[in-house]
Amino acid sequence: MSSVDNCNEEKNFVEFRRKVRAAEVLSASLQHLVKSLGFSGRISVVVQNGKVLKSGYEEGYFTQRERDPHPAAE
Repeated sequence: MSSVDNCNEEKNFVEFRRKVRAAEVLSASLQHLVKSLGFSGRISVVVQNGKVLKSGYEEGYFTQRERDPHPAAE
């Protein structure tokens, strides 16, 4: 691997770490949906060799809504 390739790979990895730490791992459209739903839960993505193997979520939002279908008006 050339030093230019190594430098580019290092820069890409640093940018990847920065985005994960800054929670920039969701597309803007999904961030908008999550915010509009008031979703509180966990979204997970499993990646291997650059491909998404599976993704999922824990239903924190939905279980809260089921407990109190008619929240009190403020």
